Amino acid sequence: MALPKVVTHQDRLLTVNIHEAVEFPGSESGSTIIPLFLDRENGVWVLYGKFEPGTTLPPHFHTGTVHFFTTKGEWNYVEYPDDRQTAGSYLYEPGGSVHTFSVPADAREAAEGFMVVYGANVIFKDGEYQGVRDAGAIEDGILNAAKAMGLPTPRYIRPGGGAAFSGG
Repeated sequence: MALPKVVTHQDRLLTVNIHEAVEFPGSESGSTIIPLFLDRENGVWVLYGKFEPGTTLPPHFHTGTVHFFTTKGEWNYVEYPDDRQTAGSYLYEPGGSVHTFSVPADAREAAEGFMVVYGANVIFKDGEYQGVRDAGAIEDGILNAAKAMGLPTPRYIRPGGGAAFSGG
């Protein structure tokens, strides 16, 4: 069998380096995110997140699956205090799960990790619905933050009519 013809032409590889990227404010104080891949149409988002000691995110319901690889520090879900995630841990979360992300206040360093999320996180505070975080909401938040910070559109991969980079 012969090597197939290229169907999706690329002039360059689609790649983003977290060490060359701008960190943007996350959804809660003490958290920052770097967008890597945001696909509004298919509901897939890939981020690199950093969470300072003492950071707790509100409880959230996953409409789809999540893959989370911890690169630094430690964290756990409040619902599973004995299942600490530390540097090198890979966590799979099934769709339909509910979690409250937390970094211990006495942690020696920020928890950092790479996440691939399918679908949306439905956010709750004090048992009440707050909103939805999905690829579109995250992209809108990042673009608004970049504009407010006087920065150009950050570089991340954004499919749509063929894979391409964002405008930055």
